[in-house]
Amino acid sequence: MCLAVVALHAHPRYALVIAANRDEFHARASAQARWWKDGWLAGRDLAAGGTWLGVTRAGRWALLTNVREPALHDPRAPSRGDLVTRFLAASGNASDVLGALVRSGVRHNGFNLLAGDTVAAHWGSNREPETRALAAGVHGLSNHRLDTPWPKVVRTTAAVAAWCAAGDAGAQIEPLFGFLAVRQRAADSELPHTGIPLDRERLLSAPFIVSDVYGTRSSTVLAIAGDGEARFVERTFDPAGRATDEVDFRFRIGAARAGHAPV
Repeated sequence: MCLAVVALHAHPRYALVIAANRDEFHARASAQARWWKDGWLAGRDLAAGGTWLGVTRAGRWALLTNVREPALHDPRAPSRGDLVTRFLAASGNASDVLGALVRSGVRHNGFNLLAGDTVAAHWGSNREPETRALAAGVHGLSNHRLDTPWPKVVRTTAAVAAWCAAGDAGAQIEPLFGFLAVRQRAADSELPHTGIPLDRERLLSAPFIVSDVYGTRSSTVLAIAGDGEARFVERTFDPAGRATDEVDFRFRIGAARAGHAPV
């Protein structure tokens, strides 16, 4: 993922809401979300076998973003996508598991890992010494530390917070896809300085990125209600930013059924 907003106990209906965009090179093969035989629902990176966002039937979830630090990138480092699946496969306390994964991630390139369940969530990074519990509310993450005020993080987090504050009027998840679909780039004066060329900094400043080589490959919304009803919707896009497919899974925590709806 390159943009994720997590609303934890911030909506009167939903205990957890995740709205996230996955940005990736279009040439990197991947499969859309489905239930894995391992017991979780996630897309799959076909190059390395891991994933960027997943949830189990028990409501355990995890998502990953890279830390943007081009000067430190090691092309020989192991794939970060296995961090998500390792968390989903573990049965221990979420905070302890996350901490162990972060400590074991010294050989990986920089990453953020957000993980938890419908009760609590935690953030960790192999660029920080300690993990952190998320307070109830709305949090944003891109390619730096949790809640770093990059323009697309600030604006998307604010939009999701307003949707949560609308209460019952905001129970439909479609507006969340609208927030993720914004293609407006930040003004140059607002851009972070992460060590990449200015034209690329501009490109990556939009919530939804469109380019021939690298861009937003999918948008995902996961919403789990307080009564355990869950919905996971993933929309995929081509290099022109056109929707190509959609999968829509509805399940109750503890049991699942899946659906598929072409766009």
